[in-house]
Amino acid sequence: MSALLTTEGIARICQSVRPERLVETAIALVEVPSPTRSAGAAADRLAGLLAADGFEVERPVADWPEAPAVVVRFETGRPGRTLQFDGHLDTVHLPFVPPRHEAGYLYGSGASDMKGGIAAFVEALRVLRETDSLPAGAILLTAHDHHEGPWGDRRQLRALLRDGYKGDGVLLPEYLADHLPAAGRGMAIFEITIRRDGEPVHEVLRPAGLPDVVATGAELVLRFQDLQAQLAGKQRPYAGHDSVFIGQIQAGEIYNQAPTECRLQGTRRWVTPGSAGEVQAEFNRILAELGQKSGTQIEASFEIQGDAFAIAPDDPLVSAFQAAHQAVTGRELPLGGKPFVDDGNTFSALAGIPALTHGPAATGAHTLQERVAVAELVRVAQVYALTAMGYCGSA
Repeated sequence: MSALLTTEGIARICQSVRPERLVETAIALVEVPSPTRSAGAAADRLAGLLAADGFEVERPVADWPEAPAVVVRFETGRPGRTLQFDGHLDTVHLPFVPPRHEAGYLYGSGASDMKGGIAAFVEALRVLRETDSLPAGAILLTAHDHHEGPWGDRRQLRALLRDGYKGDGVLLPEYLADHLPAAGRGMAIFEITIRRDGEPVHEVLRPAGLPDVVATGAELVLRFQDLQAQLAGKQRPYAGHDSVFIGQIQAGEIYNQAPTECRLQGTRRWVTPGSAGEVQAEFNRILAELGQKSGTQIEASFEIQGDAFAIAPDDPLVSAFQAAHQAVTGRELPLGGKPFVDDGNTFSALAGIPALTHGPAATGAHTLQERVAVAELVRVAQVYALTAMGYCGSA
């Protein structure tokens, strides 16, 4: 355990987290609908809550005037590291589910992903100030829109980092609680359109040599299957291996028509940090070769959601987190991989700082059944506050 986390200090933090206040904050955020690109009202609500608590709130536009970001700096005035708490206020585009607190659980849109987590780190910030427990350094709290794809493109976080809103390390309360991700894959979402000249035509009236967009799409699937077999050998500790996946194929208006277009959508993931350009170049080569062979025109978008990353197991942020988690739960978390791409990938690639994804053991993300236990939100608040004590004070 970190020398900065005394038995008395741990007890003071854990006892100072107020579940009722935390739940009130979470409900206040969840009750404001905030689908991606429309999180302005939720950002206003969070800013109002923090201002009412006496924090000085900044509202940088960060390339998205519809929903200026929310920033709070809590500084001790003593030299030390800055730990950032970062979260996205936007939710996926599903019908809005209002908040409900029942039998120890919080329900509603964003309860799991990730307004509950944001409420938890707001509570951690409150407790650190109220108990005067941050020994040195500072906390930087940031919250923003434009996270959830395909509606958002993470422009607001990128703008915040560009403008210097970054700490020495960052915690992100996504719904991952059973292990600590020390590595993760980068990911791009692609959409491929295969076209031929001319009009749709009945199958029995096709002229000889007419390019077949459906057959070309099928061959592309086979080529990607071959590529997948090769990629399985690209392994990295905790992250797993590279992959290519097609989840949608669409073509034609009727069963016996030779269409003019075929569309495919899927993902490409990679384990090597900094290799996004190489991965995209390989993707483009495959399409160019197939287009030339098939006599079709192939166009594609390749939207990078985040780069691969890896964190050293002995990084000071990992050590501080593990000490905090052990103090609250009695155990450290096993190291593992991050199964999804989140804003931590962006922090790693653009800010060059360690980014740890850890939040409540919540369920129902990206569904209409989001649910998180209040006890989990309390645990996250305690762990975040104690991590800050160990990390900010040990520089």
